[in-house]
Amino acid sequence: MSTTTLDADAESATQQAVVPAQAGTPSPPAAPKRPRAPSRERTFGTKVAGQPAFVLHSYPYKETSLIIDLFTRDFGRVALIAKGAKRPHSQLRGVLQTFQPLSSSWVGKSELRTLTEAEWVGGMLPLEKTALLCGFYLNELLVKLLARDDAHPRLFDHYVATLNQLAHHEPAPIVLRKFERALLKETGVAAELTRCTDTRRAVQADVVYVVDPERGPRPERAADPWPRVAGKTLLDMEREDYQDAATQAQSKQLMRFLLAHHLGGAPLNTRQILIDLMQL
Repeated sequence: MSTTTLDADAESATQQAVVPAQAGTPSPPAAPKRPRAPSRERTFGTKVAGQPAFVLHSYPYKETSLIIDLFTRDFGRVALIAKGAKRPHSQLRGVLQTFQPLSSSWVGKSELRTLTEAEWVGGMLPLEKTALLCGFYLNELLVKLLARDDAHPRLFDHYVATLNQLAHHEPAPIVLRKFERALLKETGVAAELTRCTDTRRAVQADVVYVVDPERGPRPERAADPWPRVAGKTLLDMEREDYQDAATQAQSKQLMRFLLAHHLGGAPLNTRQILIDLMQL
């Protein structure tokens, strides 16, 4: 899996000078106090306890510790140092595994905080074989497309539902297409698929379209290099109806194209493995 660097961000607050009133001059009525903008420290907080989370990725830090990428319900993707997690008798050693629902706690004000506790919650079946590879694919998408400390509670719930669907052997291509679409919607880059970008007319099922990654669908042109999809496919995707074989095939090509665009051409290692194994 790829390693992401920690983003640096700083914020400052300005203070207004208070000028005392001259003697003998009535003071003007005090202006109402403006609410202070939340500082970075307040945004991050100093202590979080009992936060639902999943490990997306981890890598070694010094001799005995790990840096973990945690996907949390209310804080989004956060980076934490798990001190001593590599020691043989560490309580964290067997807990910080991917696809295990956790209750997590941490402290710190910076973007790299310190994990203080992680407990396995349970209640989910383990992922096996192809479902396990699909799970790693989901994690790689989240690591590469989600900004740190940007909460997406609906996407977190969708992630949990997707892991459960994969664990219960629901069709992987359909499950992945739904999650890919939800991810692009939550990150604000998914265009509406039911209306043309140039005319604003409703998409017609019997017309062939291309999808501009930045704007949305429009009727195909001869010189278009983008994947062509039937209007029915776009309407099916908006309804999350992937029963039709043509919709499955065309949506796979379309989502591959859209994700590549929004990833800036960065390769997805797990996707290539899945393509080689099952043509997902």
